[in-house]
Amino acid sequence: MAMPRPTVAQLACGSCTVVLSTLAMLLLSGASSGPGVAAVAVAALALGLLAAVKLPLARPRPVPVRPAAGRTARPAPVRATVGAPVREPVRERAAS
Repeated sequence: MAMPRPTVAQLACGSCTVVLSTLAMLLLSGASSGPGVAAVAVAALALGLLAAVKLPLARPRPVPVRPAAGRTARPAPVRATVGAPVREPVRERAAS
């Protein structure tokens, strides 16, 4: 089974979650060492992934119902009428 592609809303929500949660965790924890910043980054990525996955997917469009085999509906004929072209008087430029 093919894996579905993420929607634009999922990408936007996940990205915003990663950025905002990273800033919030760095400000609240005061982490300044390498391992501390790495742990904050990994946690933010996990939160972003969770937010993107939990966002509801777009619902598939319903399939139109076809009529039964013996009862095919004939489309009504289309009649198009084209009117006569409208003639406008010719306007000549005055000589200058």
